[in-house]
Amino acid sequence: MNIIVCIKQVPDSLEVRLKDDYTLERDFVAQVMNPADESALEWALRVRDRTGGAVTALSMGPARAEGMLREALARGADQAVLLTDPRFAGADTLVTARCLASAIRALGGADLIACGRRAADGETGQVGPMTASMLDIPCVTNAMRAEAAERLTAEQLTEDGVTVWTCGYPALVTFCEWSYRLRLPTLAGLKKARQAEVRRLMPEDIGLSAAECGLKASPTRVRHVEAQPAGVRPCRQVSAAECLAALRERYPEAGL
Repeated sequence: MNIIVCIKQVPDSLEVRLKDDYTLERDFVAQVMNPADESALEWALRVRDRTGGAVTALSMGPARAEGMLREALARGADQAVLLTDPRFAGADTLVTARCLASAIRALGGADLIACGRRAADGETGQVGPMTASMLDIPCVTNAMRAEAAERLTAEQLTEDGVTVWTCGYPALVTFCEWSYRLRLPTLAGLKKARQAEVRRLMPEDIGLSAAECGLKASPTRVRHVEAQPAGVRPCRQVSAAECLAALRERYPEAGL
C-alpha cells in the first residue's frame, strides 16, 4: 500500500513571536515534528509493515525542515519529499492544502494519506480536510484508531463520543496526538537517514505558479493578535439562525 504522510515542523516552545506581516517567526526557537503528525506517521508505518508498500513523508517548509524529514526516515519512512521555496512562505491553510494536494498528485497519488488533526502552532484543523476535498477523496478527521484492510475503518473522536466510519481507497485520515506513539529510530534507520536523498520540489514541480502559492495567494490573513489568559474563553451557545444574523450584521459586504 502506498501511503503519504503529511508532516509539519513546529516550534518546540509555548512562546510565539510574529513578524510584521503576522506570520510566525520560527528562527528563534528549536523546531520539532508536530505531535499529531507523529501519530499519523506511526500508524502509516504499522500499515506498511503489515501490508507492504511504502511510506513517503511529505512536508512544506524552509530548508531546515529537511532535518525533520530525515528523522522520519530514521524512524522508518521509505522516502521523504520537501516542498521548499520562498514562494511557498506565508501560506494560509487553504493555500497550504492546495500545495500539498498538488504535490500528492505530482508524486502519483497514494492509497492512503495520513496527517495530524491539527498543528501545534496553528490549531485550525483545516489542512487535512481541505487537502482531501481538493483531491476529491473521503476524509475521516480526529481519528483515535484506524484499520486498513479491504476498506478503511476509523474511530473518530467527537463531542458526543466515538463514531466509526468506513470507506474505500484512496482516503485521508487525520489523527489525534495521542493515538499512536511514534517508534524510536534504529541504528539502521539512522544510517539510512544520513545517506538518503530528501527530494526537494518547487512550485513549478507540482504544477503551480508563484501566484498560486504563499502569502500573496492566501485569501485569509492574521490582522490582530492579543494575549488571552489561560483558561478564560468566554462563549455562549447560539442557534444557527442567530449565528447567521450576527455574521450578516458584522459583515454586510459578504452578502450572506
